[in-house]
Amino acid sequence: MSTTLTVEGMSCEHCEQTVEEALSGVEGVESVTVDRADERATVEGGADADALVRAVEDAGYDASA
Repeated sequence: MSTTLTVEGMSCEHCEQTVEEALSGVEGVESVTVDRADERATVEGGADADALVRAVEDAGYDASA
């Protein structure tokens, strides 16, 4: 299952890495692809969308599923 999040506030490669690490820590995540230019993060696996949004917000970025 794939979930795509809109992630706002990423301005550099470090931001992408921070979001990727935050999402990778959520239970059920198999892989993560983050693209700051498109303001998107694509998550593969069975993670709950609300948990993914919370993880990104806890990392300091705005997110929506």
